[in-house]
Amino acid sequence: MAGTKNHDYHILPPSIWPFAGSMAALVMAVGAILWMHSMDPSGIVFYAGTAGVVGTMYGWWAQVVKEAHAGDHTPVVQLHLRYGMILFIASEVMFFVGWFWAWFDFSLFPSTADVIGGTWPPKGVEVLNAFELPLLNTLILLCSGTTVTWAHHSLINGDRDGLIKGLWLTIILGVVFSCVQAYEYSVAPFPFKDLNYGSSFYMATGFHGFHVLVGTIFLIVCLVRAYKGHFTPKQHFGFEAAAWYWHFVDVVWLFLFLVIYVWGGWGAATH
Repeated sequence: MAGTKNHDYHILPPSIWPFAGSMAALVMAVGAILWMHSMDPSGIVFYAGTAGVVGTMYGWWAQVVKEAHAGDHTPVVQLHLRYGMILFIASEVMFFVGWFWAWFDFSLFPSTADVIGGTWPPKGVEVLNAFELPLLNTLILLCSGTTVTWAHHSLINGDRDGLIKGLWLTIILGVVFSCVQAYEYSVAPFPFKDLNYGSSFYMATGFHGFHVLVGTIFLIVCLVRAYKGHFTPKQHFGFEAAAWYWHFVDVVWLFLFLVIYVWGGWGAATH
């Protein structure tokens, strides 16, 4: 028959989600621009667009889950989904490369126009001790990397109890990390504005904190799905993508810790 499927690919039916997502993103962007210019009704437009984006994400990903249960995610389709996740993480790596580039530019080539005394960090700026809260958060994230790996291996070996326990521990560690970072920001001795040091510090670590929040939500969704019995040892790309993302967050933090906290703090101690 002409309609018989004789290949391993998944031909998607027409979907409203790409159009809905683009329109919601447009509304959110317009709301953000109005907000920046203090124009009404910026708040209503922005939050309406944000709600549309969140709704699109939920609806679209729910459709992907249904496709997996329907058997549409053949080994070939799963391979291509993995390629897509790898490319997404690669784009996120380049996003952080920009912040590291800014940090190295400011620190290696300080000018008297940008910083006090042509040194980095600027003279008179008190920096955070890398071996207090930052080191604690580093240990927390490293531990979370081991627990999510435990959850992954439990899933592969059919141990659903280990999967759930590993996910719970990883989520708890992610929440603790976010709380420690929020407290660190509250006691930080330098402001966000007026100094390149503060701006580059908060932008780099703040965006990482946002990624931790996104990764925690990602893992919470996986935990809910684990309780519902969605994952199997042979088909669990949703969890695998979350685990990859979490490991990416871990690795980025290690570089942030070494470059911004340790190396940056060492620069402050030498002048």
